[in-house]
Amino acid sequence: MGDTRRTRAYIGSFTSAGGRGVLVAEVEPETGALELVGASDAVADPSFLALGPGAEVLYAVSETTEGAAAALDVTGPEPRLLGAPVPVDGSGPTHLAVTSGHVLTANYTSGSVSVLPTAADGSLKPVTDVLRHQGSGPVAGRQEGPHAHQVLPDPSGRWVLAVDLGTDSVAIAALDPDSGAPRPHGTTALRPGTGPRHLAFHPDGTHAYVLNELEPTVTVCRWDAAEGVLEPLGETPVVPADATGDRYPSEVVVAPDGRFLWAAVRGHDTLAVLALDAGGAQARLIASVPCGGHWPRDLTLDPTGRHLYAANERSGDVTWFTVDPETGLPARTGSVPAPAASCVVLA
Repeated sequence: MGDTRRTRAYIGSFTSAGGRGVLVAEVEPETGALELVGASDAVADPSFLALGPGAEVLYAVSETTEGAAAALDVTGPEPRLLGAPVPVDGSGPTHLAVTSGHVLTANYTSGSVSVLPTAADGSLKPVTDVLRHQGSGPVAGRQEGPHAHQVLPDPSGRWVLAVDLGTDSVAIAALDPDSGAPRPHGTTALRPGTGPRHLAFHPDGTHAYVLNELEPTVTVCRWDAAEGVLEPLGETPVVPADATGDRYPSEVVVAPDGRFLWAAVRGHDTLAVLALDAGGAQARLIASVPCGGHWPRDLTLDPTGRHLYAANERSGDVTWFTVDPETGLPARTGSVPAPAASCVVLA
């Protein structure tokens, strides 16, 4: 018999657009179905979430002009703030990551990454450092300056990568072995005008896949964890050649066995299915499946690789899919209402 224990999911949403803040759902493990059980509006516009070690503390950005991050105790029925939200010394934080006793935020509007240490109880301390990106890109109105969109550790735990849409680049920082804080190491330039948004690593840690927002492609890169070097190898489309209208990719995830990659595409409102070769160095678009709603801002894969979750921001729902392990094709199996949904995190 399968494991029937229910786990939790947390859904971030834009309170300024009618969202309920952080929603809590129980997950039925066999079907992947979500059942909403609570919510907290204690944080304004908690557009991205990340769990701390042990899944007892949930961290949220507050994607506001002032910019803040918050820690919430999620051991009870509803999330509870651990202290007031902490300013990130950056504007419009869109993403955050937990690593080595710190929370790092990617601040889109100000084009920077902020470093906030965590206390013993998981609460956030004030910012200790801000890594400021430099540069611009050729797309008017979107690349007038740096726009850090994502920050995440690599699988080795030695490095942190920050994807910058405004400068068509990925900044790499080394994690200090003593303090755990990131220190600038290098920058990888991508093709001008692509507008990289998010990346995901191959499970063996040797490749990374950078999803571009301003052009609907994914850039396959080789990742050298020994040296902290990201090397672009080539680009693959995430929409069919005859696709028209808005096509703004948002999130990319990779199967635990490294055979498939999925990307959410807003406007086109699809989930792209890409097959990866045995080494992970090549990607090929094999299908494009409706996302079950409108404007999929986030895409999450459960740890088993059996279920995908699309946070459809403009239709206000989270839709889940069952993945065929042989073909990689996701089949829609259900949804729950979630106004202004922006991300899904599984415990």
